[in-house]
Amino acid sequence: MRHLKRLDTNNKLAFENINVKDFSARYPDIDPDAANQFLHGINADGNAIYGLDVTHAAWQAVGKGAYIAPLRWPVIRWFADRAYLLFAKHRNRISRWVTGQARCEQCNL
Repeated sequence: MRHLKRLDTNNKLAFENINVKDFSARYPDIDPDAANQFLHGINADGNAIYGLDVTHAAWQAVGKGAYIAPLRWPVIRWFADRAYLLFAKHRNRISRWVTGQARCEQCNL
């Protein structure tokens, strides 16, 4: 997320903390518990998007969508989405293994 934020020189992305008190009031259609399980996003048209579609849209917005575009190709998409859900389910364990911390503390974006 920090890397995306640095690349977002035109301020096309908005990162939200699902743990702030007014999150549900500002985003009543997003369940914070569900958003904690996998990525949720709202595209430029106001439509909800999820998982790797959020990731692809974010990278596309900063001009780097080609890096992960293959994950949205038809056959690869099916496998990538399942791998993402597995990663999302175990992300805290993976973070602890990679960084020594279970999760970033609000990541100081």
